[in-house]
Amino acid sequence: MRSLRDPWTLAGIELPNRLVLAPLAGIGNWFVRLQAKRHGAGLVVSEMVSSFGLHHGNERTVEQFLRIHPDEHPVSMQLFGHDADVMRGAAAMVAEAGADLVDLNMGCPVRKVCKTGAGAALLDDPDKAVAIAKAAGEGSGLPVTVKLRPGQRPGDRAGVDLARRLVDEAGVAAIAFHPRHASQQHKGRPDYDLARELVDALDVPVILSGGLLSDERVEDAFERSGAAAVMLARGSLGNPWLFERLLGRRDDEPDVGEIAAELRWTIDRCEEHIGVQRAGHYLRKFYPWYAERLGLTRAGKQELVTAPTTADARVALDRIEAAATAADAA
Repeated sequence: MRSLRDPWTLAGIELPNRLVLAPLAGIGNWFVRLQAKRHGAGLVVSEMVSSFGLHHGNERTVEQFLRIHPDEHPVSMQLFGHDADVMRGAAAMVAEAGADLVDLNMGCPVRKVCKTGAGAALLDDPDKAVAIAKAAGEGSGLPVTVKLRPGQRPGDRAGVDLARRLVDEAGVAAIAFHPRHASQQHKGRPDYDLARELVDALDVPVILSGGLLSDERVEDAFERSGAAAVMLARGSLGNPWLFERLLGRRDDEPDVGEIAAELRWTIDRCEEHIGVQRAGHYLRKFYPWYAERLGLTRAGKQELVTAPTTADARVALDRIEAAATAADAA
């Protein structure tokens, strides 16, 4: 019986289990990846990083996106772009920064990415996609994986055909597959049967992504697809305990104190990453995830989710914990 707890090997890299933190655009920086590792993820993937930003030495791109914490290995850095020569240089920088693998995004459906010829646009330009994957391997000397979708629209199988070429012609080590078409974005039920077809067709591991929002959905999709591993994305936002439950390390939900402590850890790390002032703004997208996990009423969430500074967020957490303690004592 297959289990998410089973160890496996990806391109010679020993991984302790079948859980992978997905590349979360605008979110998956080093401390989010480190958090997932703390809670059990076997492999973590960075947020999507511009190959052009790295290649041309954009200071913010290099300083923020190439930061790797020593405790998050093994880690894969995801790059996107539409030029093979640029990708070769960017992949070399990723290797120099200490990444263990390079992942290429060929499935992002966001217009500002696709209009440059990157992301899901590469599904319709397989020759360029193969050239980019080859260049990433040549530049980095690291194993290369590719994340893609089945095609642009329902019924389109361009991504399935591209996956075969990426393996056969570019030598990629694995395919991360989100079985929704690009036009669907994150809507609709993923086609896990199509994922199974791809698993059966390829000689390299397939990592499943998409729709994995609960323990039950993850376990069902893993079994149904036959994938080598699963990528947790939105289901893990503000909920790193999902990794622990799927690995059998816990069977309960975190209490208020545990959730508050996790958010305080996140606030501390974010301040370390980008400074106190910028952290106050950046974390506004994080607070609603934790407020939801805390089970607060709409009014109870307000102080936390609208906190203008990290100091205000800490005060809100103090009040939430004090109210929970008082309720338990009543």
